[in-house]
Amino acid sequence: MLHFLKNWTLPVAITVGTVMYLLFAFTPSLAPASVVLGPFFDALLPITIFFTLFVTFSKVDFHLMRLGRWQWAVVAAQLAAVALLLMAIGYVESRFDVKVKLLFEAVLICVIAPCASAAPVVTAKLDGDLTQMTTFVLFSSIVTSLLIPAVFPLIEPHAGATFVSAFLIILRKLATVLLLPLVLGAIVRHWVKPLYSWFVRTPDLGFYCWSVSLSITSGITVKNIVHSEAGIGLLIGIALLSLVTAVAQFRLGRAIGGAFREPICAGQAMFQKNTGLAIWIAYTYLTPIASIGAGCYVLWQNMINSYELWLHRKKK
Repeated sequence: MLHFLKNWTLPVAITVGTVMYLLFAFTPSLAPASVVLGPFFDALLPITIFFTLFVTFSKVDFHLMRLGRWQWAVVAAQLAAVALLLMAIGYVESRFDVKVKLLFEAVLICVIAPCASAAPVVTAKLDGDLTQMTTFVLFSSIVTSLLIPAVFPLIEPHAGATFVSAFLIILRKLATVLLLPLVLGAIVRHWVKPLYSWFVRTPDLGFYCWSVSLSITSGITVKNIVHSEAGIGLLIGIALLSLVTAVAQFRLGRAIGGAFREPICAGQAMFQKNTGLAIWIAYTYLTPIASIGAGCYVLWQNMINSYELWLHRKKK
């Protein structure tokens, strides 16, 4: 049983989150508990993201970290995709129904999200370069912490807030989730040796922390779908577009990595997103409907990852 859970952690996490939400939502006797647990898990999500990044960053030797050409190429491709989506949103906003804008916002959140904190663990399991991948997670987190507050006020202006004030509000909240783990991780690595040694002896700790956030995001996604006012057509459209986005980013990352002889690292860097953070950001700063895109991306991303890991184990 433990062997099965270890090999199929990602699908199990998605299933647990989905089943738990449906159980509490549609069992009348559990309704009082769901009222308490709902806000609890909403608050727990950024905490699990924080600890996943904290564990990952504490293992990084910053003296060995170097940005390679493939890492700059992946970020350049991400920025280009974000710019194209912003232009598309601006175009459709004044010419089409609001549902079309929501489709593009759902895709944007899947593209603008930072690289998943569990990406180095998955990359290592695929025999990729752990150090390079961890470097990219850090680089991607910093880029995203500046990119999101610059982009989102352009899409959904905050009432009574200027662009600068909205930028600073979002940046401050993102810094708590993304940059604070970096600082604390560096402190632990250099000055809290017992805790650092325990992190090193538990190499999959970050991966399992991420699986907890994956369960929560799966439950939140199902909740948003069940309570969404969007029609079935819009929901299907978001699900299909998130699938296309996942496959496109995976193939693009592999193509970029192939040019620099790092197909595994670049493929994971471009494609594997911190969907927990993406859902929280979309839910907080855009609309719950936009967060459904990131929630569907969770499913497609982890189906592809699970297949890659299974294929790699089979080859071995």
